Amino acid sequence: MRLAYLLILALLTASASAQEGELRGHGGPVRSLAIAPDGGQAISGGFDQSAIVWDLKAGKARQILRVHEGAVNAVAALRNRRFLTAGEDGRVALWEAGSARPLRIDKAHDAPIAGLAVSADGARYSTAGWDNVARLFSIADGATLDTYEGHRGPVNAVAFLGHSLVTASYDATLRIWPADRNQPPKIVGTLAAQNALAILEDGRIAAGGADGVVLIIDVNGAILSRTQAADAPIIALAASPDGRNLAAASPRGSVAIINVGERGAKVRFTLNGPGLPVWSLSYSPDGRVLLTGGGDRLVRRWDARTGEHMGAVTAQGPGDELAAFVGVRGAEIYRACAICHTLSPGGDNRAGPTLHGVFGRKAGTAPDFDYSDAFKTLDLVWNAQTISRLFEIGPQAYTPGTKMPEQRVSDPSDRAALIDFLSQATSPNKP
Repeated sequence: MRLAYLLILALLTASASAQEGELRGHGGPVRSLAIAPDGGQAISGGFDQSAIVWDLKAGKARQILRVHEGAVNAVAALRNRRFLTAGEDGRVALWEAGSARPLRIDKAHDAPIAGLAVSADGARYSTAGWDNVARLFSIADGATLDTYEGHRGPVNAVAFLGHSLVTASYDATLRIWPADRNQPPKIVGTLAAQNALAILEDGRIAAGGADGVVLIIDVNGAILSRTQAADAPIIALAASPDGRNLAAASPRGSVAIINVGERGAKVRFTLNGPGLPVWSLSYSPDGRVLLTGGGDRLVRRWDARTGEHMGAVTAQGPGDELAAFVGVRGAEIYRACAICHTLSPGGDNRAGPTLHGVFGRKAGTAPDFDYSDAFKTLDLVWNAQTISRLFEIGPQAYTPGTKMPEQRVSDPSDRAALIDFLSQATSPNKP
Protein backbone atom coordinates (compact mmCIF):
# COMPACT_ATOMS: atom_id res chain seq x y z
CA MET A 1 0.00 0.00 0.00
CA ARG A 2 2.88 2.37 0.88
CA LEU A 3 4.57 1.64 -2.46
CA ALA A 4 1.34 2.30 -4.36
CA TYR A 5 0.89 5.62 -2.57
CA LEU A 6 4.43 6.72 -3.43
CA LEU A 7 3.95 5.72 -7.06
CA ILE A 8 0.75 7.77 -7.33
CA LEU A 9 2.44 10.73 -5.69
CA ALA A 10 5.39 10.48 -8.09
CA LEU A 11 3.05 10.50 -11.08
CA LEU A 12 1.21 13.53 -9.72
CA THR A 13 4.36 15.52 -9.09
CA ALA A 14 5.77 14.70 -12.51
CA SER A 15 2.63 15.88 -14.30
CA ALA A 16 2.34 18.97 -12.07
CA SER A 17 5.71 20.29 -13.19
CA ALA A 18 5.19 19.34 -16.84
CA GLN A 19 3.56 22.66 -17.67
CA GLU A 20 4.35 25.90 -15.89
CA GLY A 21 1.44 27.42 -14.06
CA GLU A 22 -0.76 24.32 -13.90
CA LEU A 23 -0.95 21.88 -11.00
CA ARG A 24 -2.44 18.54 -12.00
CA GLY A 25 -3.52 15.77 -9.68
CA HIS A 26 -7.19 15.94 -8.74
CA GLY A 27 -9.62 13.42 -10.18
CA GLY A 28 -12.52 15.87 -10.12
CA PRO A 29 -13.25 19.61 -9.99
CA VAL A 30 -11.10 21.60 -7.57
CA ARG A 31 -13.62 22.78 -5.01
CA SER A 32 -11.40 24.75 -2.59
CA LEU A 33 -8.00 26.46 -2.39
CA ALA A 34 -5.76 28.15 0.16
CA ILE A 35 -2.17 29.40 0.02
CA ALA A 36 -0.04 29.11 3.17
CA PRO A 37 0.96 32.37 4.92
CA ASP A 38 4.60 31.92 3.81
CA GLY A 39 3.54 31.58 0.17
CA GLY A 40 5.54 28.40 -0.34
CA GLN A 41 2.74 25.85 -0.13
CA ALA A 42 -0.91 25.62 -1.07
CA ILE A 43 -3.67 23.16 -0.35
CA SER A 44 -6.55 22.23 -2.64
CA GLY A 45 -9.69 20.22 -1.99
CA GLY A 46 -11.60 18.34 -4.66
CA PHE A 47 -14.85 16.66 -5.53
CA ASP A 48 -12.71 13.51 -5.69
CA GLN A 49 -12.77 13.42 -1.85
CA SER A 50 -9.07 14.26 -1.59
CA ALA A 51 -6.95 17.25 -0.63
CA ILE A 52 -3.49 17.86 -2.10
CA VAL A 53 -0.65 19.87 -0.52
CA TRP A 54 1.42 21.58 -3.21
CA ASP A 55 4.98 22.91 -3.24
CA LEU A 56 4.37 26.07 -5.28
CA LYS A 57 8.03 26.79 -6.02
CA ALA A 58 8.67 23.31 -7.40
CA GLY A 59 5.18 22.94 -8.88
CA LYS A 60 4.83 19.53 -7.24
CA ALA A 61 2.36 17.67 -5.06
CA ARG A 62 3.85 16.91 -1.65
CA GLN A 63 0.96 15.12 0.02
CA ILE A 64 -2.35 13.51 -0.86
CA LEU A 65 -4.76 13.74 2.07
CA ARG A 66 -7.69 11.33 2.19
CA VAL A 67 -10.10 11.06 5.09
CA HIS A 68 -13.38 12.68 4.00
CA GLU A 69 -16.43 10.76 2.80
CA GLY A 70 -17.45 13.22 0.12
CA ALA A 71 -16.16 16.35 -1.56
CA VAL A 72 -13.59 18.50 0.26
CA ASN A 73 -15.57 21.73 0.11
CA ALA A 74 -13.26 24.00 2.12
CA VAL A 75 -9.60 24.16 3.14
CA ALA A 76 -7.40 26.47 5.21
CA ALA A 77 -3.62 26.81 5.59
CA LEU A 78 -2.39 27.64 9.09
CA ARG A 79 0.86 29.33 10.12
CA ASN A 80 2.58 26.33 11.69
CA ARG A 81 2.66 24.07 8.61
CA ARG A 82 -0.75 22.70 9.48
CA PHE A 83 -3.90 22.55 7.40
CA LEU A 84 -7.64 22.22 7.88
CA THR A 85 -9.94 20.37 5.49
CA ALA A 86 -13.75 20.39 5.67
CA GLY A 87 -16.07 18.14 3.73
CA GLU A 88 -19.60 17.35 2.75
CA ASP A 89 -19.43 14.64 5.42
CA GLY A 90 -19.79 17.41 8.03
CA ARG A 91 -16.29 16.81 9.44
CA VAL A 92 -13.18 18.97 9.80
CA ALA A 93 -9.71 17.38 9.82
CA LEU A 94 -6.56 18.97 11.22
CA TRP A 95 -3.37 17.93 9.42
CA GLU A 96 0.34 18.44 9.96
CA ALA A 97 2.66 18.73 6.97
CA GLY A 98 4.30 15.38 6.25
CA SER A 99 1.78 13.28 8.17
CA ALA A 100 -0.38 10.80 6.26
CA ARG A 101 -3.13 10.82 8.89
CA PRO A 102 -4.94 13.77 10.46
CA LEU A 103 -4.01 14.91 13.94
CA ARG A 104 -7.69 15.16 14.80
CA ILE A 105 -11.13 14.96 13.20
CA ASP A 106 -13.93 17.19 14.51
CA LYS A 107 -17.57 16.40 13.82
CA ALA A 108 -18.89 19.88 13.11
CA HIS A 109 -22.25 19.52 11.35
CA ASP A 110 -24.96 16.99 10.55
CA ALA A 111 -24.93 18.22 6.93
CA PRO A 112 -22.28 19.21 4.37
CA ILE A 113 -19.85 21.95 5.33
CA ALA A 114 -19.76 24.64 2.64
CA GLY A 115 -17.38 27.19 4.14
CA LEU A 116 -14.42 27.45 6.51
CA ALA A 117 -12.58 30.42 8.03
CA VAL A 118 -9.69 30.87 10.48
CA SER A 119 -9.39 33.77 12.94
CA ALA A 120 -6.54 36.28 12.54
CA ASP A 121 -4.80 34.98 15.66
CA GLY A 122 -4.96 31.39 14.37
CA ALA A 123 -6.68 30.16 17.53
CA ARG A 124 -10.19 29.49 16.21
CA TYR A 125 -11.95 28.29 13.12
CA SER A 126 -15.54 28.62 12.01
CA THR A 127 -17.65 26.49 9.67
CA ALA A 128 -20.71 27.17 7.51
CA GLY A 129 -23.13 24.24 7.27
CA TRP A 130 -26.08 23.22 5.20
CA ASP A 131 -27.91 22.45 8.45
CA ASN A 132 -28.61 26.23 8.56
CA VAL A 133 -26.04 27.03 11.25
CA ALA A 134 -22.44 28.21 11.62
CA ARG A 135 -20.18 27.02 14.41
CA LEU A 136 -17.02 28.20 16.14
CA PHE A 137 -14.26 25.85 17.33
CA SER A 138 -10.93 25.92 19.13
CA ILE A 139 -8.08 24.85 16.86
CA ALA A 140 -6.05 23.69 19.88
CA ASP A 141 -8.47 20.99 21.06
CA GLY A 142 -11.48 21.03 18.72
CA ALA A 143 -13.87 22.22 21.44
CA THR A 144 -17.12 23.81 20.22
CA LEU A 145 -17.08 27.43 21.37
CA ASP A 146 -20.35 28.72 19.88
CA THR A 147 -23.22 27.96 17.51
CA TYR A 148 -24.82 30.65 15.35
CA GLU A 149 -28.47 29.95 14.60
CA GLY A 150 -31.08 32.00 12.78
CA HIS A 151 -30.63 31.53 9.04
CA ARG A 152 -33.61 30.00 7.26
CA GLY A 153 -31.56 28.12 4.73
CA PRO A 154 -28.13 26.54 4.22
CA VAL A 155 -25.19 28.66 5.34
CA ASN A 156 -22.84 28.82 2.37
CA ALA A 157 -19.96 30.96 3.65
CA VAL A 158 -18.41 32.31 6.83
CA ALA A 159 -15.71 34.89 7.57
CA PHE A 160 -14.07 36.51 10.59
CA LEU A 161 -14.46 40.28 10.92
CA GLY A 162 -12.15 41.08 13.81
CA HIS A 163 -13.81 39.45 16.81
CA SER A 164 -17.14 39.30 14.99
CA LEU A 165 -18.35 36.67 12.55
CA VAL A 166 -20.11 37.10 9.19
CA THR A 167 -22.30 34.42 7.62
CA ALA A 168 -23.91 34.24 4.18
CA SER A 169 -26.89 32.05 3.37
CA TYR A 170 -29.13 30.60 0.71
CA ASP A 171 -31.92 32.55 2.44
CA ALA A 172 -30.64 35.74 0.71
CA THR A 173 -29.30 37.31 3.89
CA LEU A 174 -25.97 38.04 5.52
CA ARG A 175 -25.64 38.19 9.29
CA ILE A 176 -22.96 40.10 11.18
CA TRP A 177 -22.64 38.46 14.60
CA PRO A 178 -21.09 40.72 17.27
CA ALA A 179 -18.43 39.44 19.65
CA ASP A 180 -20.89 40.12 22.48
CA ARG A 181 -23.30 37.24 21.93
CA ASN A 182 -25.86 38.95 24.15
CA GLN A 183 -26.37 41.37 21.27
CA PRO A 184 -28.46 40.37 18.22
CA PRO A 185 -26.80 40.05 14.81
CA LYS A 186 -27.15 42.70 12.13
CA ILE A 187 -29.20 41.17 9.31
CA VAL A 188 -28.51 42.34 5.75
CA GLY A 189 -31.25 41.52 3.27
CA THR A 190 -30.20 40.96 -0.35
CA LEU A 191 -31.91 40.14 -3.64
CA ALA A 192 -30.46 36.64 -4.12
CA ALA A 193 -28.97 33.64 -2.33
CA GLN A 194 -25.47 34.46 -1.10
CA ASN A 195 -22.69 31.96 -1.86
CA ALA A 196 -19.33 33.54 -0.98
CA LEU A 197 -17.67 36.00 1.39
CA ALA A 198 -14.39 37.91 1.61
CA ILE A 199 -13.19 40.55 4.06
CA LEU A 200 -11.28 43.56 2.70
CA GLU A 201 -8.25 45.03 4.44
CA ASP A 202 -10.27 48.00 5.75
CA GLY A 203 -12.95 45.75 7.25
CA ARG A 204 -15.57 46.09 4.53
CA ILE A 205 -17.40 42.89 3.61
CA ALA A 206 -17.67 41.48 0.08
CA ALA A 207 -20.45 39.02 -0.74
CA GLY A 208 -21.11 37.09 -3.96
CA GLY A 209 -24.65 36.12 -4.88
CA ALA A 210 -26.59 33.78 -7.13
CA ASP A 211 -27.50 36.77 -9.31
CA GLY A 212 -23.87 37.33 -10.29
CA VAL A 213 -23.68 40.50 -8.19
CA VAL A 214 -20.84 41.31 -5.78
CA LEU A 215 -21.95 43.45 -2.83
CA ILE A 216 -19.68 45.66 -0.73
CA ILE A 217 -21.09 46.10 2.78
CA ASP A 218 -19.84 48.11 5.75
CA VAL A 219 -19.50 46.82 9.30
CA ASN A 220 -22.92 48.21 10.18
CA GLY A 221 -24.63 46.21 7.44
CA ALA A 222 -25.16 49.03 4.94
CA ILE A 223 -24.78 48.02 1.27
CA LEU A 224 -22.23 50.42 -0.24
CA SER A 225 -22.12 49.13 -3.83
CA ARG A 226 -23.43 46.47 -6.21
CA THR A 227 -21.26 45.22 -9.08
CA GLN A 228 -22.52 42.87 -11.79
CA ALA A 229 -19.49 40.60 -12.02
CA ALA A 230 -20.96 37.70 -14.05
CA ASP A 231 -24.12 36.52 -15.80
CA ALA A 232 -24.11 33.42 -13.58
CA PRO A 233 -23.91 32.85 -9.82
CA ILE A 234 -20.78 33.94 -7.97
CA ILE A 235 -19.47 30.78 -6.29
CA ALA A 236 -16.08 31.96 -4.99
CA LEU A 237 -14.53 35.23 -3.81
CA ALA A 238 -11.00 36.17 -2.80
CA ALA A 239 -9.65 39.54 -1.65
CA SER A 240 -6.12 40.67 -2.48
CA PRO A 241 -3.92 41.22 0.58
CA ASP A 242 -3.92 45.00 0.10
CA GLY A 243 -7.72 45.01 -0.11
CA ARG A 244 -7.78 46.85 -3.43
CA ASN A 245 -9.03 44.01 -5.59
CA LEU A 246 -11.49 41.14 -5.48
CA ALA A 247 -11.53 38.03 -7.63
CA ALA A 248 -15.03 36.67 -8.29
CA ALA A 249 -15.59 33.29 -9.96
CA SER A 250 -18.64 31.76 -11.62
CA PRO A 251 -19.74 28.39 -13.07
CA ARG A 252 -19.48 29.80 -16.59
CA GLY A 253 -15.70 29.85 -16.21
CA SER A 254 -15.23 33.61 -15.87
CA VAL A 255 -13.16 35.22 -13.12
CA ALA A 256 -13.75 38.95 -12.77
CA ILE A 257 -11.07 41.08 -11.12
CA ILE A 258 -12.87 43.94 -9.38
CA ASN A 259 -11.20 47.12 -8.22
CA VAL A 260 -12.62 48.14 -4.85
CA GLY A 261 -12.21 51.83 -4.11
CA GLU A 262 -13.65 54.19 -1.57
CA ARG A 263 -16.23 55.44 -4.07
CA GLY A 264 -17.38 52.08 -5.37
CA ALA A 265 -16.32 48.95 -7.19
CA LYS A 266 -15.92 48.13 -10.86
CA VAL A 267 -14.64 45.23 -12.96
CA ARG A 268 -11.07 45.89 -14.14
CA PHE A 269 -10.72 42.82 -16.37
CA THR A 270 -11.75 39.19 -16.71
CA LEU A 271 -9.29 36.30 -16.74
CA ASN A 272 -9.03 34.70 -20.17
CA GLY A 273 -9.40 31.04 -19.19
CA PRO A 274 -10.69 27.88 -20.92
CA GLY A 275 -14.33 28.60 -20.10
CA LEU A 276 -14.87 25.85 -17.55
CA PRO A 277 -16.49 26.25 -14.10
CA VAL A 278 -14.16 27.96 -11.63
CA TRP A 279 -14.89 26.74 -8.13
CA SER A 280 -12.14 28.25 -5.98
CA LEU A 281 -9.70 31.15 -5.65
CA SER A 282 -6.75 32.20 -3.50
CA TYR A 283 -4.30 35.13 -3.61
CA SER A 284 -0.65 34.70 -2.68
CA PRO A 285 0.45 36.63 0.45
CA ASP A 286 2.25 39.23 -1.68
CA GLY A 287 -0.78 39.64 -3.95
CA ARG A 288 1.15 38.91 -7.14
CA VAL A 289 -0.30 35.48 -7.95
CA LEU A 290 -3.90 34.27 -8.06
CA LEU A 291 -4.66 30.56 -7.96
CA THR A 292 -7.89 29.25 -9.48
CA GLY A 293 -9.36 25.77 -9.17
CA GLY A 294 -11.69 24.59 -11.89
CA GLY A 295 -13.98 21.99 -13.31
CA ASP A 296 -11.12 20.85 -15.55
CA ARG A 297 -9.43 19.37 -12.42
CA LEU A 298 -6.52 21.83 -12.60
CA VAL A 299 -5.10 24.45 -10.28
CA ARG A 300 -3.98 27.35 -12.46
CA ARG A 301 -1.65 30.25 -11.68
CA TRP A 302 -2.29 33.80 -12.92
CA ASP A 303 -0.44 37.08 -12.73
CA ALA A 304 -2.88 38.90 -10.46
CA ARG A 305 -1.74 42.33 -11.69
CA THR A 306 -2.16 41.74 -15.42
CA GLY A 307 -4.53 38.76 -15.63
CA GLU A 308 -2.04 36.81 -17.74
CA HIS A 309 -1.98 33.04 -17.31
CA MET A 310 1.36 31.72 -16.11
CA GLY A 311 2.03 29.12 -18.79
CA ALA A 312 -0.06 28.01 -21.74
CA VAL A 313 -3.81 27.70 -21.22
CA THR A 314 -5.00 24.18 -22.02
CA ALA A 315 -8.35 22.66 -21.19
CA GLN A 316 -8.57 19.26 -19.58
CA GLY A 317 -11.60 17.04 -19.23
CA PRO A 318 -14.72 16.53 -21.32
CA GLY A 319 -16.10 19.03 -23.79
CA ASP A 320 -19.33 20.94 -23.40
CA GLU A 321 -22.13 18.37 -23.49
CA LEU A 322 -24.64 21.17 -24.05
CA ALA A 323 -23.04 22.52 -27.23
CA ALA A 324 -25.62 20.64 -29.33
CA PHE A 325 -28.51 22.23 -27.40
CA VAL A 326 -27.89 25.92 -28.04
CA GLY A 327 -31.15 27.82 -27.73
CA VAL A 328 -32.98 24.99 -25.94
CA ARG A 329 -34.64 26.44 -22.85
CA GLY A 330 -34.38 23.25 -20.82
CA ALA A 331 -30.66 22.98 -21.54
CA GLU A 332 -30.06 26.52 -20.28
CA ILE A 333 -31.89 25.68 -17.04
CA TYR A 334 -29.86 22.48 -16.74
CA ARG A 335 -26.51 24.34 -16.90
CA ALA A 336 -26.57 24.83 -13.12
CA CYS A 337 -26.85 21.03 -12.76
CA ALA A 338 -23.97 20.40 -15.18
CA ILE A 339 -21.52 21.47 -12.48
CA CYS A 340 -22.29 18.24 -10.61
CA HIS A 341 -23.64 15.85 -13.27
CA THR A 342 -22.81 14.55 -16.74
CA LEU A 343 -25.29 13.26 -19.32
CA SER A 344 -23.34 10.68 -21.29
CA PRO A 345 -22.97 6.96 -20.53
CA GLY A 346 -19.21 7.36 -20.18
CA GLY A 347 -19.50 10.56 -18.18
CA ASP A 348 -17.42 10.69 -15.04
CA ASN A 349 -19.05 10.93 -11.65
CA ARG A 350 -18.58 14.43 -10.31
CA ALA A 351 -20.21 15.68 -7.11
CA GLY A 352 -23.22 13.73 -8.37
CA PRO A 353 -23.57 10.66 -10.61
CA THR A 354 -24.05 10.67 -14.37
CA LEU A 355 -27.69 11.23 -15.32
CA HIS A 356 -27.51 8.92 -18.33
CA GLY A 357 -30.51 6.57 -18.10
CA VAL A 358 -31.91 8.36 -15.05
CA PHE A 359 -35.56 7.99 -16.11
CA GLY A 360 -36.85 4.76 -14.61
CA ARG A 361 -33.79 4.35 -12.38
CA LYS A 362 -34.23 3.81 -8.66
CA ALA A 363 -32.64 6.59 -6.62
CA GLY A 364 -29.21 5.71 -5.28
CA THR A 365 -28.42 2.97 -7.81
CA ALA A 366 -26.22 4.60 -10.49
CA PRO A 367 -23.13 2.42 -10.90
CA ASP A 368 -19.77 3.39 -9.42
CA PHE A 369 -21.07 6.31 -7.37
CA ASP A 370 -20.63 6.59 -3.61
CA TYR A 371 -24.07 7.71 -2.39
CA SER A 372 -24.80 9.02 1.09
CA ASP A 373 -26.54 6.60 3.45
CA ALA A 374 -29.69 8.75 3.31
CA PHE A 375 -29.82 8.52 -0.48
CA LYS A 376 -29.37 4.76 -0.47
CA THR A 377 -32.50 4.33 1.63
CA LEU A 378 -34.81 6.43 -0.59
CA ASP A 379 -37.81 4.52 -1.94
CA LEU A 380 -37.94 6.61 -5.08
CA VAL A 381 -37.84 6.02 -8.83
CA TRP A 382 -36.85 8.93 -11.06
CA ASN A 383 -39.45 9.90 -13.67
CA ALA A 384 -41.04 13.10 -14.97
CA GLN A 385 -43.21 13.48 -11.89
CA THR A 386 -40.55 12.79 -9.24
CA ILE A 387 -37.87 14.93 -10.91
CA SER A 388 -40.36 17.79 -11.28
CA ARG A 389 -41.31 17.52 -7.62
CA LEU A 390 -37.62 17.50 -6.61
CA PHE A 391 -37.08 20.87 -8.25
CA GLU A 392 -40.43 22.25 -7.14
CA ILE A 393 -39.84 21.90 -3.39
CA GLY A 394 -36.05 21.39 -3.33
CA PRO A 395 -33.79 18.50 -2.27
CA GLN A 396 -33.88 19.40 1.42
CA ALA A 397 -37.61 18.77 1.55
CA TYR A 398 -37.85 15.98 -1.05
CA THR A 399 -34.68 14.00 -0.26
CA PRO A 400 -33.88 15.03 3.34
CA GLY A 401 -30.49 14.10 4.73
CA THR A 402 -28.85 13.69 1.32
CA LYS A 403 -25.91 15.66 -0.06
CA MET A 404 -27.76 17.25 -2.97
CA PRO A 405 -27.29 21.05 -2.98
CA GLU A 406 -30.43 23.10 -2.54
CA GLN A 407 -31.70 23.97 -6.02
CA ARG A 408 -35.28 24.88 -6.93
CA VAL A 409 -37.04 25.77 -10.18
CA SER A 410 -40.16 27.62 -9.14
CA ASP A 411 -41.68 28.35 -12.56
CA PRO A 412 -43.81 25.37 -13.77
CA SER A 413 -43.01 26.10 -17.42
CA ASP A 414 -39.27 26.10 -16.66
CA ARG A 415 -39.61 22.77 -14.83
CA ALA A 416 -41.48 21.32 -17.81
CA ALA A 417 -38.74 22.53 -20.17
CA LEU A 418 -36.07 20.99 -17.93
CA ILE A 419 -37.87 17.63 -17.77
CA ASP A 420 -38.36 17.58 -21.55
CA PHE A 421 -34.66 18.27 -22.08
CA LEU A 422 -33.55 15.63 -19.58
CA SER A 423 -35.84 12.98 -21.07
CA GLN A 424 -34.11 13.47 -24.44
CA ALA A 425 -30.51 14.12 -23.32
CA THR A 426 -30.32 11.21 -20.85
CA SER A 427 -32.13 8.60 -22.90
CA PRO A 428 -30.16 5.40 -23.60
CA ASN A 429 -31.72 5.47 -27.08
CA LYS A 430 -30.70 8.98 -28.04
CA PRO A 431 -28.86 9.21 -31.39
